[in-house]
Amino acid sequence: MDAEVVLQEENMEGPWTLLSWLASCLMVFGGALPYVPQYQEIQMSSNTEGFSTRVCLVLLVANILRIFFWIGKQFELTLLLQSVVMILTMFAMLHLCCTVQNTNRVSTKQYRLSDLDFRYFWKWSAFEDYLLFCFGFTVLCAVVTLLLLDSALFVETLGSLAVMFEAMLGLPQLLQNFNNRSTKGMSVKMVLLWTAGDVFKTSYFVINESPTQFWVCGSVQIVIDVAILLQVLFYSQDTRTKLG
Repeated sequence: MDAEVVLQEENMEGPWTLLSWLASCLMVFGGALPYVPQYQEIQMSSNTEGFSTRVCLVLLVANILRIFFWIGKQFELTLLLQSVVMILTMFAMLHLCCTVQNTNRVSTKQYRLSDLDFRYFWKWSAFEDYLLFCFGFTVLCAVVTLLLLDSALFVETLGSLAVMFEAMLGLPQLLQNFNNRSTKGMSVKMVLLWTAGDVFKTSYFVINESPTQFWVCGSVQIVIDVAILLQVLFYSQDTRTKLG
């Protein structure tokens, strides 16, 4: 009888293990998927005005902080890998935006990080400046984390900062749409995938009992995603064309 129970448990573990593995893969790579349609739209239109590159800034800062949070409080490896994939994705988006903007640029004026002009912060002409900024930020985080790693308060604060930045992911896009009074150039598919992904990952955080900061972040992101979708309905004359 005991042997039959053990056999049944082993048979049940197989499908659950597969589902768990698939869910983990979706968590690692799913966050990058929304940027595929936006990347394609920028390529086809050769125009970056509809996409806020500050989305990349928010995600780069959030995921660099999350990596150092993981060093201080080792949660699921899946979330660490997700951060690495997201950082690479944001660099790809920034590289494309820099290439398109430099191709379309009428003025010969170049804005560089070395100018130290805050008016053009995160509006630099060269992709290398974005890499340099992220490298400097990473080194700063590494030094501070090394000095304060034994402080539980510091580690929790680091995690809270990481998820706070990530929760603000859609805010730059929301503000850019508001300032432009339009969602033209923004991929609606990207925002729909944001929404689906945020609902999925928030559920994942709750089910896997991830640190509280994570599911709170997911909930805020869902609210901002919905607000952007409402902008699409408000600003667009023909939402079916945008969805197409």
